[in-house]
Amino acid sequence: MLSGMTSDRGQQIGAGEPDAFQRLWTPHRMAYIQGENKPTGPGAGDGCPFCAVPAESDEDALIITRGKHVYALLNLYPYNSGHLMVVPYRHVADYTELDAAETAELALLTKQAMVALRTASAAQGFNIGMNQGGVAGAGIAAHLHQHVVPRWGGDMNFMPVVGHTKVLPQLLADTRKMLADSWPR
Repeated sequence: MLSGMTSDRGQQIGAGEPDAFQRLWTPHRMAYIQGENKPTGPGAGDGCPFCAVPAESDEDALIITRGKHVYALLNLYPYNSGHLMVVPYRHVADYTELDAAETAELALLTKQAMVALRTASAAQGFNIGMNQGGVAGAGIAAHLHQHVVPRWGGDMNFMPVVGHTKVLPQLLADTRKMLADSWPR
């Protein structure tokens, strides 16, 4: 028994013993939290996932659509169902490094993502943005990516507020297919 640990009823409890709390375990997020597989350099061989995934099949990489300069894929660690990212193929860290064609296609795919999300899941609003640099919260600061997060009235319930947990009702592969089928042509 761990010394000094007590339950909410004042009873001594040991490690692994039941208590009054229910838990949702998300051990898959530990890799993200600990920074595993973060890029060490600018290419797929240097661990950059955004450089590596275009070589995979759309289904395996969760790519929704591919453009000439950018592509859209689902976020492996979504804030909401349908959370996707629009990513340039070219390995650049900063928005100001995009050329005119990349900038235009990034904007176009972002608009198309909004249409697809509204069509597929009746999204009522969106959070759209980029975190530029590690100090701004970018998980992978070395490769630019724009988040498109669908929102619905009441999607912020007690789970994320109290439990710091999001409940996602659909597998990522199913979400990818649904959005790919809804993507404007």
